[in-house]
Amino acid sequence: MTDVLRVEGLSTRFFTEQGQVNAVEDVSFTIESGEVFGVVGESGSGKSVTALSIVDLVENPGKVTDGEIWYRHPELAERAREAYDEEAVDGEYVDLLQLPERERRALRGPDFGMIFQDPMSSLNPSVSVGEQIAEAVEVQRRAEANPRATRSRTQGYGLGSLFTDALLPTKSYVSEESRSRAIELLDLVGIPDPEERYDEYPHQFSGGMLQRAMVAQALAGEPDVLIADEPTTALDVTIQAQILDLLSELQEERGMSVMLITHNLGVIARMADRVGVMYAGEIAERGTLADVFEENVHPYTKGLLGSIPDLDDPAPRLNPIEGNVPSLLDSEMGGGCYFADRCPKAMEECLEKPPEFACEDGSDEHAAKCYLADHEYDEATALPDDYFTGDSDE
Repeated sequence: MTDVLRVEGLSTRFFTEQGQVNAVEDVSFTIESGEVFGVVGESGSGKSVTALSIVDLVENPGKVTDGEIWYRHPELAERAREAYDEEAVDGEYVDLLQLPERERRALRGPDFGMIFQDPMSSLNPSVSVGEQIAEAVEVQRRAEANPRATRSRTQGYGLGSLFTDALLPTKSYVSEESRSRAIELLDLVGIPDPEERYDEYPHQFSGGMLQRAMVAQALAGEPDVLIADEPTTALDVTIQAQILDLLSELQEERGMSVMLITHNLGVIARMADRVGVMYAGEIAERGTLADVFEENVHPYTKGLLGSIPDLDDPAPRLNPIEGNVPSLLDSEMGGGCYFADRCPKAMEECLEKPPEFACEDGSDEHAAKCYLADHEYDEATALPDDYFTGDSDE
């Protein structure tokens, strides 16, 4: 399969009064055409900031400080080769971080769609749900007035429409075509009576319906890559299953690539083809679904899996990961493995930052930032339990 997105060495920092926060550090992964790439980890591990970095939505005081984001777009690559630095182009791929802001902004919608975490805070409570989806459609329709592609069904805003809107400022921003398309999208995502629901406000929608509306809005530009950031948060298990089924159906029907962000390993097991496990801004382990669930190497991955109850044998006690995600302040992060203070197999070499090692077991893509991927655990070099706390039995 062809990679639609290649993220290489991505780093994002937040420059705050308390100091530099290393939210994303040297993250690399690929997303193939038509696949679901899952990103899993505890809250605060850098999952959402990674997604926002890709779509250029990191807000001040945050900034992408390093890395490359190669997106496969032959037409854009051809234009970029003529207009920008040759280093921004690699065959049919374009490095998004080397493009001007207006070019990156134009990719949101027709190329990248995003489902945000909380629909209640993402939707405007004073505007009807249908109107907000129609506005997203209208934006794409106007942006495509001079189309660089013909795949979108929402084109049709030309010079005549521009003059009409300029001369009649009281005319509704949303056209009848965009309204009809918004109703189609509401129907597509399974909202009953879409024409009536179009005029209802967010507070009149249930949690599951709001999440469906967010999916509809993300699909307004018919994107090639859909980023779903915790799409099942705060939903009961029945609605979660419905949303996941919906995403699966849409992904298969449209051939989209999906970046699925979650802290729920059950969602990952159900949806993902390949997985990246994030911890403290890094990808600690990555590989196929079988690599991560069956041939895992990193103690953090093992800890996440050990925290899941076994439905076949519910008697054993769960083994939660002790401690908390570390502070991401640069002055407090230290130079070794970020998981060492919580790791049951921390060794002396873990005081040095581990590179990413290829894992012997599993697929060719299986890799982990852990010395245990390179050699066996050695009790002779194991760090004492009180090494990081400074506690002592004496």
